[in-house]
Amino acid sequence: MALASLGGVAGAVGRDPGLPNPTLTPGATNPRVTQANVHSTICVSGYTRTIRPPESYTEPLKYHQLDSGYNLHGDTRASHYEEDHLVPLEVGGNPVSVRNLWPEPRLTTWGATQKDALENRMHSLVCAGSVSLAVAQRIFETNWIAGYQRYVAG
Repeated sequence: MALASLGGVAGAVGRDPGLPNPTLTPGATNPRVTQANVHSTICVSGYTRTIRPPESYTEPLKYHQLDSGYNLHGDTRASHYEEDHLVPLEVGGNPVSVRNLWPEPRLTTWGATQKDALENRMHSLVCAGSVSLAVAQRIFETNWIAGYQRYVAG
């Protein structure tokens, strides 16, 4: 399957470049993380270090995605992207699924810094029991920018 260019609209008309192409990166969850076990998985300090894929896996994937057209306006400089989990590991995202990993542009209004802030906020809310795991995951699968505006900026 050929990868579509982010092309300023994340491969879909009207989509912000901070959002991935939903056809290529719809998100994927980790079946080992459930609402019933969040306090023994994602809410344990250091948990994500135990499941984060090594750079030897993510870097070649990022280069392949960028070279295959999954980039912003033809910019294939790897340093301008972070290979990121759409559904973050902090809220039960799948660590290795290509459906959950994408080259997230750093040099956009809605980039890695803002998404990281939302990841931290949603992790806190899930662990406090204020938001369900499913709701947190869905925010990232649908439109993390709207989630940021509601839970971080709002």
